[in-house]
Amino acid sequence: MKSFLISGDRSGAGKTSITIGLAGLISESGIVQTYKVAMDYIDTSYLSGVTGRPSYNLDTFVQSDEEISGLFSYGAKGADFGIVEGVRGLYEGRDAFTDIGSTASIAKRFSLPTILVIDARSITRSAAAIVKGFQAFDKDVRIKGVILNNTGGGQHVQKAKDAIEYYCGIPVFGAVPRSTEMNLSMRHLGLVPFREGMENPEFAKTIHGVIRHVSENVDIDAIKSIAEDVTPEPNSVTGSLSSNPKPEKKIGIAFDEAFTFYYGELEAVLRSRGYEIIRFSPVHDALPDADGYIFGGGYPELFANELAENASMREAILNKAISGTPIYAECGGLMYLTRSLTIKKGWRECQKDTTYPMCGVFAGDTIMPVKKTLRYVEGTANLGGISYPFKGHEFHYSGISMDTDTKFAYSLSRGTGIIDGNDGVVFNNAVGSYTHLMPVASGDILAEIFCHGSEKDYLNADSGRT
Repeated sequence: MKSFLISGDRSGAGKTSITIGLAGLISESGIVQTYKVAMDYIDTSYLSGVTGRPSYNLDTFVQSDEEISGLFSYGAKGADFGIVEGVRGLYEGRDAFTDIGSTASIAKRFSLPTILVIDARSITRSAAAIVKGFQAFDKDVRIKGVILNNTGGGQHVQKAKDAIEYYCGIPVFGAVPRSTEMNLSMRHLGLVPFREGMENPEFAKTIHGVIRHVSENVDIDAIKSIAEDVTPEPNSVTGSLSSNPKPEKKIGIAFDEAFTFYYGELEAVLRSRGYEIIRFSPVHDALPDADGYIFGGGYPELFANELAENASMREAILNKAISGTPIYAECGGLMYLTRSLTIKKGWRECQKDTTYPMCGVFAGDTIMPVKKTLRYVEGTANLGGISYPFKGHEFHYSGISMDTDTKFAYSLSRGTGIIDGNDGVVFNNAVGSYTHLMPVASGDILAEIFCHGSEKDYLNADSGRT
C-alpha cells in the first residue's frame, strides 16, 4: 500500500473536503484505505463512505506505538493506496512543547510523504512564507507538496504557486477555487455524520460535487507519484484484529441517525473476542435479543422526540439493565440512558424548555446545551475489582445532573467527566461515560464489561433511579 498524508496549516484550511475528494477520486480506480489522526469519528464516517472501507484513527497520545503500527498494518491489507488525514494544523497536539497527539507525530512515525493544504484566501507570496515556516519548524516532517485552497481568479494562483515553488522547492499539486460545492453541512459538534446525511438525496450530490471539484483542480497523478509504501510489518495487534473465532455471544450496537459516533475498529475488536454484531436503531426498532449492548455517541438531542416516542425501546433497555445485562454507553449514549433530556429555550429555535423522557437506567437528568467541553482525558476505570488505566477524549455541549448517591467507576486525573473528574456512572452491569475510548487501546475495559460483566454487579451499585 502506497501512502501519503494530508495536513492543513490550521483548522478550517479545507483539508477534510480535499481529503474526501482525493479518497473518492482515487477509489474510482483502486482500493483506498483511509486513516484519521486523533480521536475523530465524524470525518472518518465520510472517508469510509467514499471508499467503502472502515477508516481507522491514529493517535500518539491515546495509543501505544504497537497499537498504532498494528492498526495501520491491519487497515493496509488488500489496499492500493493509503491516505491519512491530519487533525487541525500540522503541529497542533497535546501541549506547546511536544508533538504528542499531533499530525506531525504520525507523519514522522511512518515517514509519510506529506501534502500541506494552505488556506490561500487573500494571500499570494505570503503563502510561500507559511510553507517555508512549516518546513523549517520540524525538518523530520517530509512536506512533499502543497495544495492551495480557497483561491480566487486572475493572477492569484500563479503568483502563489510561483512563490512556493521558487522559495520552498516543492511543487504545488493544485489550487482549489472557492466554491459552494465544497461546503459540507456543519453543526455544533462538526460535520453532519455521513450516515445521517445519506438520508437526504441532496447530500449525495454534495459528496459527488466535492469529488468532482477536487478532480478538476488537482494533479492526481502527481499526488499518486509521491506516495510511498511505509506500511509496517504486522504485529500482535494486527493478528488480534484479524482473528475471527466462532461467535459465542451476540452484542447489539445502536446505530442510526441518532447514534453514529464509533471508531472504525470497534467491530473488529468485538469479533476478535468472539462476538457476533447486531446493529439496531433506538429510533425505529424494537430492542433485539443480545448478550450485551453498546450505545455510542451521536446526536440524541436532535432526535429527542423520536427517541422518547419509542417507549417500548426505552422500557426494554431499562429492563435489560435491571436484569444485569452488560451495557456500555458513551456521551450521546450516556445521555440517552439518563432519566430525561431537557432542551433549553433558544437552542436550535426551541421556543421553550422542553423535557423528553429517556431510558432511566442512570439516576441523572441531561441538559442541552451547556458550556462546550473538548479535551483529552486520562484516568483509571475500576471494574470488577480490577483497575484499568486509560486515555481518551471528551467532546460535548451537554451536562448531566446526577443524584447525590450516584457511584462512579472512572476516576480522571485529566478531564472533567460527568462531574469533578468522576465519570463512568454505574448501575448493575451498565457503565456510562462522557469519555470516549478507542477500542484497540481500551479493549480490556470492553472485555471486562462484556465478557465478565454478567457475572458481577460493578461496585454493587444501585443508582436509586426512579
